[in-house]
Amino acid sequence: MGGDPRAQLGATVRKRRVALGLSQEELAERADLHWTYIGGIERGERNVSLLNIVKIARALNTSPSRLLADVR
Repeated sequence: MGGDPRAQLGATVRKRRVALGLSQEELAERADLHWTYIGGIERGERNVSLLNIVKIARALNTSPSRLLADVR
């Protein structure tokens, strides 16, 4: 993965979302976030707050630490 931690997190979120068969809209609804925000995260454009990392992890049935495992 690239050197930008935002891109690293985004790639992990996208990989997990796709593995679960969720659209960005479905993930956003589960996480109580807007779908355009999810898209921005997946593209590495957003600097995501801890609160939103937790919301996304819960929506993806995983832990925040697993979402951040590849972030260097």
